[in-house]
Amino acid sequence: MNADYDLVVIGAGIHGAGIAQAAVARGHTVLVLEQRGIAAGTSSRSSKLIHGGLRYLEQFDLRLVRECLRERELLLRIAPRLVHLTPFYIPVYAHTRRRPWQVRAGLSLYALLGGLKAHACFQMLPRRQWDKLQGLRGDGLQAVFQYWDAQTDDAALTRTVMASAQTLGAELCMPATFEQAVADETGCEIDVTQAGNTRCVRARALVNATGPWVIRVAARIKPLPPQPPADLVQGTHIVLDQAIVTSIFYVEAPQDGRAIFIMPWHNHTTLVGTTETPFRGDDPARVKPLPEEQQYLLEVVRRYFPRAQASISASFAGLRVLPGGGSRAFKRSREIIFATDRPRQARVLSVYGGKLTSYRADAQQALRYLTDALPARRPIADTRTLPLEPA
Repeated sequence: MNADYDLVVIGAGIHGAGIAQAAVARGHTVLVLEQRGIAAGTSSRSSKLIHGGLRYLEQFDLRLVRECLRERELLLRIAPRLVHLTPFYIPVYAHTRRRPWQVRAGLSLYALLGGLKAHACFQMLPRRQWDKLQGLRGDGLQAVFQYWDAQTDDAALTRTVMASAQTLGAELCMPATFEQAVADETGCEIDVTQAGNTRCVRARALVNATGPWVIRVAARIKPLPPQPPADLVQGTHIVLDQAIVTSIFYVEAPQDGRAIFIMPWHNHTTLVGTTETPFRGDDPARVKPLPEEQQYLLEVVRRYFPRAQASISASFAGLRVLPGGGSRAFKRSREIIFATDRPRQARVLSVYGGKLTSYRADAQQALRYLTDALPARRPIADTRTLPLEPA
């Protein structure tokens, strides 16, 4: 660990790794501080999807969907061993809230935003093919749509992006504890503890990319940077002990109409998620699946795959940072929020929220906020074309 850097990034989740990779690709000297492990938090507890976010069309968030579809295409090219195109199926029943015409309209817009490429298109499955849908409930079934999105191993992707940043020259200090930072006119003084020893490093700019810890970490920075209103929302997934599906099903929860994914996963298991429950704890590290969340997801599975005899073999929960507000979490925007210590010549940037799919584009946007703070350097790589090979 040196004493002087262009950029220090706190957090080695997907956004911290992505910002580090983007900065070092532009020629900057970068230090990443991580207290527990790469992808130790939310970046290993997502739905494992690289997708445009079909349901965000209901919120008219066309910009986010377009950006995510563009990033999906890019990741399919630069990370073919990590990001895999796969068919998704949407069954529509007499009891579901979204009618066939609504699903068709949504998929048509999704295809348009995806550039009308071959795998941006969709189809309505003929009735004669319904009996091949792996035990899907047949009574009341009115239509089945098939479209394309992608699946990944979120932790493996994060580790690969971090390894790419290190290959380009970024330093990773782990395990290390960020103690505090003091911002002045030319940068930040940052205290870091590693192996019981505390030392000070200096950086032109500091990025707080700590996910659900973002508010706690911001409180250790002086002057205290602005903090936009935000809530922590818990998302739980369950893993079933059998492979009840071989493709991904995008279904509507009968309890409340939320979107739920039922997906094939490693070792012949099935991954089901996710919930959206306000987090009531005081320590993000202590998040865990609630019994009622697990039961909720199991009821969804039994509703759509009544013959499946699978049981829950594992479960996990992660925390999203969502814009604060009184509306249900399901209705809130998924747009990332960047908070800077001052409108111009920002030295401190805090990252609130963000999606796995758009991490690379988010990293580019983060660096734009820090343009005035970072010195001019000669770029050494372009993250749009830099191959991502799993370690």
